[in-house]
Amino acid sequence: MNSAGALVPAYLCFSVLGYLVFRKRWKVKDSGSSKRRIKFTTTPGSSYPYNFFSLAEIKAATKNFNDAFIIGAGGFGNVYKGCIDGGATPVAIKWLKPESSQGVHELETEIEMLSQLRHRHLVSLFGYCTDKGEMILVYDYMAQGTLRDHLYHTNNPPLPWEQRLQICIGAARGLQYLHSGAKGTIIHRDVKSTNILLDDKWVAKVSDFGLSKGTTNMSKTHISTIVKGSFGYLDPEYYRRQRLTEKSDVYSFGVVLCEVLCARPALIHTEKTELHQVNLAEWTKSCHQNGELDQIIDASLRGKIAAECLNIFAEVASSCMHDDGTKRPSMNDVVRGLELALDLQRNTEGNIKCTEKIGETETSSSEQSSTANNSIVCISGTIFSEVTNPSGR
Repeated sequence: MNSAGALVPAYLCFSVLGYLVFRKRWKVKDSGSSKRRIKFTTTPGSSYPYNFFSLAEIKAATKNFNDAFIIGAGGFGNVYKGCIDGGATPVAIKWLKPESSQGVHELETEIEMLSQLRHRHLVSLFGYCTDKGEMILVYDYMAQGTLRDHLYHTNNPPLPWEQRLQICIGAARGLQYLHSGAKGTIIHRDVKSTNILLDDKWVAKVSDFGLSKGTTNMSKTHISTIVKGSFGYLDPEYYRRQRLTEKSDVYSFGVVLCEVLCARPALIHTEKTELHQVNLAEWTKSCHQNGELDQIIDASLRGKIAAECLNIFAEVASSCMHDDGTKRPSMNDVVRGLELALDLQRNTEGNIKCTEKIGETETSSSEQSSTANNSIVCISGTIFSEVTNPSGR
């Protein structure tokens, strides 16, 4: 065969190869088309330990994204209740809006985080769908909805105080795991009552990790980053300095504790004007300092909280929202403080007259008075040792 004949097969081979490379690159660049295609690293053959769903399966589970199945909404899109396995397994399906460019990064962060985390008090990711350029996450279904659904702006009956304490403890344990139980430190960055979900047994689970930041460098005291979060829950120190630490989560959780106690939103619109808002965190701290918690406590709880328990709970919440982040407790200490509050509530029910005003405890014996005083000394001196001996963040 002459040299010219030998070049023909080689030329054809390179032509086909060039076409395939061009076609692959064109598909990636096609993301600017009218139906935006999302470039995402997760595929059916990825190493993530989750189920991969086709878009057809997702549409079947939600009756083609029927509005009647919407159970939540956010800046990224909607959350639907769906059923898979022939209707046997209920799930929650988060569908990213096609125009949400920020949501792509946040959902990638969420799937990356949840692939590394396993804890009783963190929401579980069931699977995902990236079929036909979509970005969809599938979670275990939380039958009781969000914590906020049971506090205010709702037709649900008010939760008993002991149940509220148990929910707070569960959520605190979830954050405790993120801060100190996982590999490195993970900062949630968007702790709020709508991101605390409740399953059918009322077990609290922290959710929505799209804004989370993680570091394996435990020697770092902070992460310098653009401020993100939700108004009313945002750590003022983080907002001013743009330095993120786990204590920013602690501040936000303190606001959640205020919501639980007061059954009011983090930002309260006054009756005078919708433009004027009252910050629940500042209002609660002021009332606590002045011994006036009775002014804002949930009316359904009045006369039902043991005063010692209320003292401890208020101390925990106020300490979480300290202006100086280094003087806020760790989530380990928050868990211990809330557990103490629960123990006091259980141990004193029926023995101590519950009061509507903090500091007005009436005991039937000097022994009960001594127990209450010792409890407050414990919470101030031991559990919140960081207040007097602040450690670096």
